[in-house]
Amino acid sequence: VRILTYVGLLYQDLIHTKQIERGRLPPVLPIVLYNGESRWGAAQELAALVEPGPAALEIYQPQARYLLIDEGCYRASDLPLCNLVAALFRLENSRSREEIDTVLGALVEWLRSPEQRSLSRAFALWIGRIILPKLSAEPVTGIDDLQEMRTMLADRIQEWGEEFKREGMQEGMREGMREGMREGMQAGEAQLLLRQLRRRFGELPDWVQSRLRQAPSEQLECWGERLLEVDTLDALFEGE
Repeated sequence: VRILTYVGLLYQDLIHTKQIERGRLPPVLPIVLYNGESRWGAAQELAALVEPGPAALEIYQPQARYLLIDEGCYRASDLPLCNLVAALFRLENSRSREEIDTVLGALVEWLRSPEQRSLSRAFALWIGRIILPKLSAEPVTGIDDLQEMRTMLADRIQEWGEEFKREGMQEGMREGMREGMREGMQAGEAQLLLRQLRRRFGELPDWVQSRLRQAPSEQLECWGERLLEVDTLDALFEGE
């Protein structure tokens, strides 16, 4: 249902901003990226959630389906180190020091050029703030160089032993990825709703932007659905 709502909001924005060519909407590929411990089991098309009715009504029912990427379904052999997505999945699913060092070595080579500095720094900070605290109970700050972080990580792991305990490593990395994905999804949803509000009501007061930044994804989704039913900002946020 959320996928259907997001696609509808996207189309609405394209129409309002006059980005439609030849009077037709573009095709959309919805993707769900999932990294939970258990395997994905939710319905992958809206029709599976709709109660069956008279056959004559079937052609009038909304259609929505998404492409599922369930990280836990991939083995290391399924993820050759050929791109950043594969590297990210390999890092999350790594079970030993050697596996992590292999992935970090590839990342260091890929992100060596100056134009990749920002992405390299993001990986280094993620490792220092998420992976290491889960392993040593103390975060590493002040290091934003991927090669330096790789060296420090190797030293730390050597001190702790030849192998990570699988359960601790898996839980730490998965929790870090879940936290990062939650924050990324919340920021994206807030930005989309902010654009919709500006198109509908014009320039927004500071308190609106502040509320959007602080609201959880569930609240943003609720406001996005109510946006089509209200005529004023006060009515949208009334009772919240």
